[in-house]
Amino acid sequence: MKKSFSIVLIGMPGSGKSTIGQLLANKLDFEFIEPDKYIEEKEQMNLQEILDRKGINEFIKIEQERILELLPLKNYIIAPGGSVIYSNKVMETVQKSSIIIFLDVPLKILHARLKNKETRGIVGLKNVSIKNLYEERVPLYKKYADIVISCAGKNPLEIVDEIIQKL
Repeated sequence: MKKSFSIVLIGMPGSGKSTIGQLLANKLDFEFIEPDKYIEEKEQMNLQEILDRKGINEFIKIEQERILELLPLKNYIIAPGGSVIYSNKVMETVQKSSIIIFLDVPLKILHARLKNKETRGIVGLKNVSIKNLYEERVPLYKKYADIVISCAGKNPLEIVDEIIQKL
């Protein structure tokens, strides 16, 4: 496989973007990066602090700016936070430069995985439930995705193998 592109994994918090991203990067011999960690490093605050101190709109602006800094990267697996889909500018740029894969995880599984909702830095969660956020975001993930991977009932290695088959 010729490598002159990046893969961007999108999905809800708790969908496994970090786990799948690391495994996929190893299998494809790509680098792996989590923009959330990059944002925290650059802003010198964790995501929840940024949200608490600066608010959702400013957080989304910061997220957009930092992710756009990363998009020229090639041969990377990029696993941004679930709120990345709120920035049309980022998503349109990603569509031109990367393959977008939506990790589709059922709400029931997300509920079981998200034990640290209050401290995780999830955009919009203070105002609505995970269910509402899920219903709002899933259509956006599907809109931007080149590939949709249904993750229900699959372990991370099975998901990675399915992604590689679909590439």
